[in-house]
Amino acid sequence: MATIKKPAKPQAAAKKTAVKKPAAKKPAAKKPAAKKAVAKKPAVKKAAAKKPAVKKAAVKKPAAKKPAVKKAVAKKPAAKKPAAKAPANKPPQVQKPVEKTIAVKKPAPVKVPPPVKEEKPAPEQPGEALDPNVKYRNLFDAFTQGKLPFANGYIVSTFFSETSAYSIYEVVSYAGVKEIFPTDTGLQFTTGGKKLYILVEPDTYQSKFQEPVSRSRTQGEYIPKRFNELEIIIAKNQTKIMIAKEPDETFGSFTILKPQGQNFAVVFYQLPEVYESLAVFFEESFNRQRKVPQADAKKAARKIAEIVEKYMGFKGEFESQ
Repeated sequence: MATIKKPAKPQAAAKKTAVKKPAAKKPAAKKPAAKKAVAKKPAVKKAAAKKPAVKKAAVKKPAAKKPAVKKAVAKKPAAKKPAAKAPANKPPQVQKPVEKTIAVKKPAPVKVPPPVKEEKPAPEQPGEALDPNVKYRNLFDAFTQGKLPFANGYIVSTFFSETSAYSIYEVVSYAGVKEIFPTDTGLQFTTGGKKLYILVEPDTYQSKFQEPVSRSRTQGEYIPKRFNELEIIIAKNQTKIMIAKEPDETFGSFTILKPQGQNFAVVFYQLPEVYESLAVFFEESFNRQRKVPQADAKKAARKIAEIVEKYMGFKGEFESQ
């Protein structure tokens, strides 16, 4: 019995070994597991795939260089733009004189329209000059009616004292009026002219030894003349008529004040007998309004007409200026 059992053991052992061999194959089954590790190698290849991703970044670098080149190119034309600005600065130099010419033209139309409105009746004045009955007009009525002469004329204004026969006359000659317009105090003429002062001093005046240039302005006794600058005519009733030897000049513009009370302002037209008309006018005014004797009034009036014709006439010194 013992002999039978012994061989049975080795068989069992052999079976066990036979069973173990396939157990050794299990490690062989692990080898494919190692192949799985090989499968991980392609996973490494994926990392290699990432390298071309890095190449894409390398592609981006040249892409970044291209805009960098374009920016440099953009800067070059930007440098050309200042060159374009240099000629752009030249046209303004041309435009500046153009603006100056426009600035010169603007005042011309502004000044012309007002005279144009008054010049329409002005051509009618030569027709009136042929009428011997129209030798002078009230200044402010003539302005309202459009009858003021723009070419030339003479204006006589008076400033009579309310308490005595003390009187001041002013004769203004003008030519080439650019504009005439009313102000709060009177009429302003945009032109130059000449002004002649005449003073009538009654015998009852108390400051008769005082120079006219030093007399009261507020009381209307002042004229800018001294005794040695005046032609003095003493009438029979001791009234003194003082006439400036030469007129004063006015530049740019002058204003004729609105008459108050018994004062007046008249304009004489440039008629052939204008100086004779002035003489007759002053003679009547001295005699009737200032109570100067007829002969003395006529003498003073003739002297005024002579000075006006000599120094303020439009055929003489006044016209040559």
